[in-house]
Amino acid sequence: MSKKALIVGINDYANSPLEGCVNDALEVNKLLSKNEDGSPNFDVKIANNIQRSEDLVSLIKCLFEDDSESALFYFSGHGFLDENGGYLVTPDYDVNNFGVSMGEVLSIANNSRCSNRIIILDCCYSGIFGMQKIVDGNSSIISEGVTILTASRETQPAMEIDGHGVFTNLLLEGLRGGAADIMGHITPGTIYAYIDKALGEWEQRPIFKTNISRFTLLRNAKPHLSREILAKIVEYFPTSNSEFKLNPSFEFTNTPEVEHRVIEPYAKEENTKILKNLQIFESVGLVVPVSEAHMYFAVMKSKSCKLTPIGQHYWNLITNNRI
Repeated sequence: MSKKALIVGINDYANSPLEGCVNDALEVNKLLSKNEDGSPNFDVKIANNIQRSEDLVSLIKCLFEDDSESALFYFSGHGFLDENGGYLVTPDYDVNNFGVSMGEVLSIANNSRCSNRIIILDCCYSGIFGMQKIVDGNSSIISEGVTILTASRETQPAMEIDGHGVFTNLLLEGLRGGAADIMGHITPGTIYAYIDKALGEWEQRPIFKTNISRFTLLRNAKPHLSREILAKIVEYFPTSNSEFKLNPSFEFTNTPEVEHRVIEPYAKEENTKILKNLQIFESVGLVVPVSEAHMYFAVMKSKSCKLTPIGQHYWNLITNNRI
């Protein structure tokens, strides 16, 4: 699968230099270029402190020019907004040329043959991206296969703190695994959800726009549980609404060899193995005990456990061979 990324961080603005944008780009590169297990991910090109708007446009066109499975553009730098729309500011800006028009970037992405086009912007007023009234004489729309994630709304600045943009700092945490789902998959959707929860209502607010039928992977992190264990969910629960009946034989400490009160039926190895998996499911929110606060008491009182709504979702995915 062909995946490539263009990563741009610009600090060197003559009149208003920034401090964290190159750091942002370097760290994003490290995480996108490899998955957590060290396997290759995106083929990344870095263009930090690129000086001229025409050079940046050329690189963006090169990124989106072929039929790659995924093409990702990340920009950290100044953003500018006027009555004509938004701009990714380059160091050669002047009153007649603020940099690269966000409308032009969207047009390039919209017209690309790449299956998945992902645009991530950490700059002021970046939420205007995809909201311009006119793009190349047509209504500004997001074509199928395009996903946009921005640091702030169209009227908001994007802040820096501790050598990184506030938005990118959360993006990095998400890529390191904070935004991973149960199987370790990190997508633009899980990244947005992670950042959105981390920022308060009075802070800059991220914006997420997309026109896709299925999210593409940004990175694989360590899964919370293996595919082999997850597959047992359909073995334990014949239907998504089933309850799994428990009894004391599932508790490995419930044996005469352990000095404490025990209850028949005593621990059985095959059942204690099942309980370990059920407890793993419980730890990631897939299973809950019925009528008890903890799985241990459900076992010792011969109660049962059932799938949560998320558990039912993964039950359906396993049943339909979607993971």
